[in-house]
Amino acid sequence: DPHENTILKFFFCYLRKWEFKQHICGSLPFTAIEVYPTMTTSAAEKPGNVKKVYSKSLWLLYTGKNVVHQLTVSLEDLYNGATRKLAVQKNVICDKCEGRGGRKGVIEVCPLCRGVGVQVRLHHLAPGMVQQISTVCSGCQGQGQRLGHRDRCKTCAGRKILRQKKILDVHINKGMKDGQKIVFHGEGDQEPGLEPGDIIIVLDQRAHPVFTRQAEDLIMNMELQLVESLCGFQKPVKTLDNRTLLITSHPGELIRPGDKKCVLNEGMPMHRRPFEKGKLIILFSVVFPEESFLPLNKLKELERYLPEKQANIEPDGMDDDLYIYADLEDCDLTHERHHYHYIEEEDFNPSGGVQCQTS
Repeated sequence: DPHENTILKFFFCYLRKWEFKQHICGSLPFTAIEVYPTMTTSAAEKPGNVKKVYSKSLWLLYTGKNVVHQLTVSLEDLYNGATRKLAVQKNVICDKCEGRGGRKGVIEVCPLCRGVGVQVRLHHLAPGMVQQISTVCSGCQGQGQRLGHRDRCKTCAGRKILRQKKILDVHINKGMKDGQKIVFHGEGDQEPGLEPGDIIIVLDQRAHPVFTRQAEDLIMNMELQLVESLCGFQKPVKTLDNRTLLITSHPGELIRPGDKKCVLNEGMPMHRRPFEKGKLIILFSVVFPEESFLPLNKLKELERYLPEKQANIEPDGMDDDLYIYADLEDCDLTHERHHYHYIEEEDFNPSGGVQCQTS
């Protein structure tokens, strides 16, 4: 068989699995191949739908296409674990005709393609040059078999398969990650002569309003008032499993803007090791009071409790009247300032030449 010879050019005995994006030999009905290099010729030991392609040592298992579904989950689901139900539509082999499409014994091999499903035509390009073109058989639409309208199965109308809805229980384990795959082996679409493929569930995590996940760590932002950063604070934080952590900074522990602190064992649980957890990382920002929040006499009193100002360093021989005092203004860096240069009318020369000044 020329199709089998073509396959042998691409696969070796040690190959285990290969997924095709397209049919490699015209319209061969498979998307994945499993190679069994040590399989015996006993029919009882062969798995379903195995085809011998070379001697007694190499067999190919044809499997159908995999079906991929995306499942949106929350960060709480990945932290605590959850079970979600997913309704999927898939093809199943008709029970009435057992995937034959009609009554037993009435199916005949297509005479046009001789059961291959592909018609091969030779196109002469030039003397001594021939092009081989493979097309899907027009008589059987690539099925390799022909069936009359009267002999077709009443349940599936000769299609050999039916559409069926199935509910899958998707178990989300603690510590799973965004983009992780959950595979249901053999639950894909069924086709006559093919092993069913897999249903692959891809987890898609929604953004959380408080926490951001980084590997096994959880990151959150916390805003402090100036008095809290200087004098200590206690702030409650609700965890993903509905516990409450009391984040505490004792008086005398200074929290600066941009400081990063962590709480051990309060991050995400590790996959398959749920009792081991990462860290809860807190990024602090400090809010300063509004302008003129204290009168001048109170500011002088506050200044006594703060570290002393750094003495001004004056260059030697610098007179007071040589200082240029500069006041601070609010600066908006989000908008660019466009500078426009205006040309005065007397400086514009319509003739385009160079004007020289004479004395």
